[in-house]
Amino acid sequence: MSNDARTEPVEENQPRSFLGRWLKITPGDILRLVLICVVVGLILAAFRVDPRRLWVDFFGTMVDAWREFIDISADLVTWGLDYFLLGAVLVIPIWLIVHTVRAMRRSR
Repeated sequence: MSNDARTEPVEENQPRSFLGRWLKITPGDILRLVLICVVVGLILAAFRVDPRRLWVDFFGTMVDAWREFIDISADLVTWGLDYFLLGAVLVIPIWLIVHTVRAMRRSR
């Protein structure tokens, strides 16, 4: 019997080719890819990006998404400023009174 038909096993220590490394996909890679797709999809949905429109007009969709981001950011700043001012109406006078009382105690 000839051993010519036998193939030698590839040793684990030998470096793989680029194609071999590229084709090696693990279940963990697939799970990570699915999770990243879901997170990116949620982020794009927050900016009202339509996936069908993204395929047709990528740059126009990105411009609209950027506008939406700016609008959301401006709304967030306005909302935050409104609540800051609402809280400041009560907190700053109380803080001034407490600060004045503490300063008077230290001088004695």
